[in-house]
Amino acid sequence: MSIAEQRLLSQSVTKSFFQYLLPTLVGMMLMSVNIVIDGIFVGNGVGSVALASVNIAVPVWSIIISISLLIGVGGGTLYSIETGARDASKAKQIFTLSMILVTIVITCIGITGYLTAKPLAFLFGANEETLAYTMDYMQILFLSAPILAWENSLSIFVRNDGGPNIAMAGLVVSALLNIVLNYWMIFILGMEVTGAALASVIATGAGLLIYTIHFFKPGSGLTFIRPQWTKTDILSIGKLGFPNFLAEAGTGVFVMGYNVALSYYAGTTGLAAFSVINYLHTFMFLAFIGIGTSIQPMISFYFGAKKYGSIKHTVTMAEITGLALGVAFLGIGYFGADYLVSIFGVETEGVRNLAMKGIKLFFTGYLFMGINFVYMTYYQSIAYIGPSIGITLFRGFILLIAALLIMPVLFGTTGIWLALPVAEGLVAIFLIVFARKGVQNRPLRSQGY
Repeated sequence: MSIAEQRLLSQSVTKSFFQYLLPTLVGMMLMSVNIVIDGIFVGNGVGSVALASVNIAVPVWSIIISISLLIGVGGGTLYSIETGARDASKAKQIFTLSMILVTIVITCIGITGYLTAKPLAFLFGANEETLAYTMDYMQILFLSAPILAWENSLSIFVRNDGGPNIAMAGLVVSALLNIVLNYWMIFILGMEVTGAALASVIATGAGLLIYTIHFFKPGSGLTFIRPQWTKTDILSIGKLGFPNFLAEAGTGVFVMGYNVALSYYAGTTGLAAFSVINYLHTFMFLAFIGIGTSIQPMISFYFGAKKYGSIKHTVTMAEITGLALGVAFLGIGYFGADYLVSIFGVETEGVRNLAMKGIKLFFTGYLFMGINFVYMTYYQSIAYIGPSIGITLFRGFILLIAALLIMPVLFGTTGIWLALPVAEGLVAIFLIVFARKGVQNRPLRSQGY
């Protein structure tokens, strides 16, 4: 019996939920540190132009992570369903196929991105002032894309195989090493933005090595076997992972949309202010992804094992956790805006004031984000992809883009900061009114995968 089977079949839902949630939440928030630390060191050690440049390059992270989530979460979900159905051979086949797909696809993307870095930089919002720094950061990320993707995908499978503590350990090591390397490369070696990018890549590689420990644990179900290239498995992996791909791709749309809107309405001051908020948002956003990542292995396993009451209990606990986290983040933003801006070394009065105002408005979106991620993950985990894709499209694309186009015309920069809260809030209200009752009361059914 695998580690995941031993845990989820013998323990209460509450105990299992916190065994997955706590290390996953800590790990995801530490994962965001790898990006936030870059901002803190770049802002204090290089300057605000370099800080804005790194922020412009953030969509590269989104591209790499979105593909690794597409395959990793899709494969991980199918892996847990097969494990719950007691088909260990099929689960191993899915794991092997997923990791090979990640390697092939990401390598092609990395090479293409490196060769087209300059036009991509302009597409992401760079100008002549920020271009050089942006390209330095982007090219290193593209060259190192397989390492970044392997780390993300393998952490998902380790978590689905009952190893959330090892997944957390890898992220802890990565975050701590990133701090040390950022200081050494930026302040000691004077490598500026290049040093920040290299620090993140090396630290991520160290986390990847930690995950390999799981292969040697008794009861580990992660084993590479001879791959079978079946169209059904490839399509199933892509279908189940597509909501996460869209969610991460939406992060790139979010960054580009805010960069374009603030550049038009507030110029370089707006871009610098948003760079601070976006680094903070990365931290908060990954916390909510952490909730979804925690319940996905549980719901998928329970679904495969036909333990439907356990699924409903899991969803309820995740809802409460998401709301509590949102209230906590809003409080931190409202009462600690001045300190949050200060840690990025922002001294220009205009940038500082705009960023503080933005934090207090922008953070209201966190009240709704937890609900949206819980239900997106719930539908995905039971192989009912349509609603999951719908939630992702509306909160991350349709409503967000509409809000960024309409609200600044009516309210100026205030409307820009409120665009994300409006998009998240509308989707969350719809889910609470129309979806929640059905989820809690209607018998679950598979839509096929």
